[in-house]
Amino acid sequence: MKKPLLSAKSDLVFKLIFGHPKRTDILSDFLKSVLTIPESEYESIEIVDPILRIEEIDDKVGILDLKIHTKSKIIIDVEIQVLPVSSMIERILFYHAKMITGQIVRGNEYDVIKKTVSIVILDYSIIKNSFYSNKFTLYDKCTDIELTDLVEINVLELSKLPAMSDNTEMWEWLAFLKSEKEEEFMALSNKNPQIKKAVGVLKELSEDERLQMLEEYREKARRDEYARRKYLMTEARTQGLEEGREEGREEGREEGREEGRKEGITSVALNLLAKNIDIDIISETTGLSVEEIETLQNNT
Repeated sequence: MKKPLLSAKSDLVFKLIFGHPKRTDILSDFLKSVLTIPESEYESIEIVDPILRIEEIDDKVGILDLKIHTKSKIIIDVEIQVLPVSSMIERILFYHAKMITGQIVRGNEYDVIKKTVSIVILDYSIIKNSFYSNKFTLYDKCTDIELTDLVEINVLELSKLPAMSDNTEMWEWLAFLKSEKEEEFMALSNKNPQIKKAVGVLKELSEDERLQMLEEYREKARRDEYARRKYLMTEARTQGLEEGREEGREEGREEGREEGRKEGITSVALNLLAKNIDIDIISETTGLSVEEIETLQNNT
């Protein structure tokens, strides 16, 4: 019996297609459709942390991003997210900042810093416009002068992709990630030979029974985690607001309400720490910084 095709927008399947050292032609074609860096950069492209075999994958593996170095050592990080993540914009900034600071070791000068590029592919929307592709750099909004080209963040939102092609290769690649039916993949294959090759890889991966089972497990785990986070966030907001209101009634002043809200959030954070919830999740749930939570943890 023919197995159903896996979803190309799964982070695991995405990395297995684009993250193999012998398939850099597929990766390069995708990157060219998104970025405007010189063509010569793709002459030597290195996948920093490739997945070579399905057997290397742990069932508990987390988010799989794809790290790439180009010919002149431009650093590119590609990540795909299907389910919403709270504070996603802040998360993007945090991990992009690590791409920059990670280049500096003791004894280095700042001039060693290479261009850093993030490509974040989302199956939901976080940017308040109708464009499916947005590129962000550091520039002055008044004069439209760019401070530097060393920082570039590309946000690609599959949820905004129009049904009709806009005759760009970027649309074709994002349509590939979004496609579910074999006829959709075939139509795209006729337009782009690298997409045709990627479809062939997807079909091959879809025949692997272990990968099918692993994807089912990961999909369930992702949805369970998403539901758990929503519950924790609702619980935290409710508890924080209730404690804030109670404190406000007792004090009868705005300062009391604010203090009560803070104490409520602190109480929630302490409860979650006691349950051994991951600090990053507590941060997303309560709005407290990682440093504030670590301070609470050290003081208990």
